[in-house]
Amino acid sequence: MTVSRWSPAVLASLLALTACTSSPDDPRVDPPVAPAGGPRLVSYDSCPGLYDELRAAAVRKVGPYGFEGDEVVVPAQGGAAMVPDAPAGGDLAAERDTAAGTDAFSGTNTHERGVDEPDLVKTDGRRIVTIAPRGGVPVLRVIDAATRTQTGELALTDAYGASDLLLSGDRALVLSTAETPVAVPNGFAEDERGWPSPRPSRLDLRLIDLSGAPRQLGRYAMTGALLDARQTGGTARVVVRSSPRITFPLDKADAAANRRAVESAPDDVWLPRFEVTAPDGTVATGTVPCERVSRPASYDGVRMLTMLSFDLAAAAMTDGAPVTVSADGDTVYGTGTGLYVADGGADRTEIYKFDTGGTGMPRYAASGVVPGRLLNQYALSEWNGSLRAATTVTARNASEVTVLTQRGAALAITGSVGDLGRGETIHSVRFLGDRGYVVTFRRIDPLYTIDLRDPARPVVTGELKIPGYSAYLHPAAPGRLIGVGQDATSAGTVTGLQVSLFDVTDPAAPARLAQHHLPAASSAAEFDPHAFLFWPATGQLVVPVADRTGAGPSALVLRVSGDTVTEAGTLAHPDGGPITRSLVIGDSLWTVGPGGLRAVSLSTLQQQAWLPA
Repeated sequence: MTVSRWSPAVLASLLALTACTSSPDDPRVDPPVAPAGGPRLVSYDSCPGLYDELRAAAVRKVGPYGFEGDEVVVPAQGGAAMVPDAPAGGDLAAERDTAAGTDAFSGTNTHERGVDEPDLVKTDGRRIVTIAPRGGVPVLRVIDAATRTQTGELALTDAYGASDLLLSGDRALVLSTAETPVAVPNGFAEDERGWPSPRPSRLDLRLIDLSGAPRQLGRYAMTGALLDARQTGGTARVVVRSSPRITFPLDKADAAANRRAVESAPDDVWLPRFEVTAPDGTVATGTVPCERVSRPASYDGVRMLTMLSFDLAAAAMTDGAPVTVSADGDTVYGTGTGLYVADGGADRTEIYKFDTGGTGMPRYAASGVVPGRLLNQYALSEWNGSLRAATTVTARNASEVTVLTQRGAALAITGSVGDLGRGETIHSVRFLGDRGYVVTFRRIDPLYTIDLRDPARPVVTGELKIPGYSAYLHPAAPGRLIGVGQDATSAGTVTGLQVSLFDVTDPAAPARLAQHHLPAASSAAEFDPHAFLFWPATGQLVVPVADRTGAGPSALVLRVSGDTVTEAGTLAHPDGGPITRSLVIGDSLWTVGPGGLRAVSLSTLQQQAWLPA
């Protein structure tokens, strides 16, 4: 394997793959500079000016144990940090095809129609691709759905940590974040959570060719942690969170020594560094160009967010056309033409919008601020040119929904409705077209319905109070909403998993039609709805279940029909291991876990195949 430092000429050549061959007004050529007016990102005056400002901010942030004052964010595996994901589109379902038949199949349960999210299993209806560890090594497996047999696998050696997938045609992109295999000498940096660690975090991307036996076409690594990613068509946008690569002494707390380490740090530690491995094993390294770095006018931190863009049909990995912002972030929300990155605190959340229409480099479009903190990406939704945001506002001891409209470079607040769930916090949000649904909880679950037809005058139209709460909301049919969460006593003590069916036909009078309760149980779908499956063609709903009474892990299969929810059965894997995902292909219901994949008849739930890992 050959390792080389890119010369300016080589770097320029590689960048030309994604930028320099474009026309002069192509958005890929220009750095993300905001239009004039309103809150905006600004460019640094020069590269030395960039390093000076970053160093000054780091000096203010450094303490006896390293950088202080920044909130810890756990990046996603299969979604934003602790983010319940929801179905594709703002209408009925995430599934690719709601009609019954052998060509119908379900995809990963995602927020927006046509915008895919990384997950540990993907399907195109013809094959199933999974990624799971085996003996500590991630193994990619390819399953032929028609014959229910494995057709290939690839062990991703020299890989660390959990992995997720994106799929496009005959290509898969494997996304991982883990500690680097080599410790920092005589010091520590930060791991993927932002905590001191002798091994800093590293993003690891692998491009896999699936046209024959799976083979790796290239590899991309960057200092930092995966925050999240989105895929539109064959283009993947990857958001990376990073910190300066500065080591501090481990043996004692010494703020003065840490300040000296920051002040003497060389220029090349401030910007994210990456390396690209070609199909022939040649490795080239580079750093995000300083002219591609912007900052909010008021930012005074040390974190950085880098957006990478990859054409999954390319013959090899490129440099990702990196665009970096000197800002922090904890939530990513994507539409077909835009990518929003939000950075939330207890009392305010900054939101940055980037134009991702086309396949080139993202361009900064606008930014704004809303009061309070987002729960997850489902607390954001773009509709008819407006962005809706649901937040819990600690200072007001309540929650609210804010509507923002882009005006130049500003995401300006055009309307809001507040005083939701006084003394409570938001547990789930769902925006569906011109309606919004917000669940707050402390002792009971008020489900609020909100009329958003007029972005200047959002109005709470109804409220339903029931015990417990819904942690995830999913549209089932016109006027029907499914809630997955926990039942609770009148004192607010949770008692077990509950699946509720709500009638929201009349927004002034929401009602619960049916409930299925499993005492002392919970489901991963409560916090990671990639684990949730609803198949409208048959009304089947599948969620993994963990039972605190000692029963083994399983998947609960319910049937939603009219105004009722009934149990159709439970599924378990022969190895006794957990079930993490489920999907439909034709007449088969597939369940996926670390121990293997199982296919059962969609109609009878009788086993058709078991493919151990």
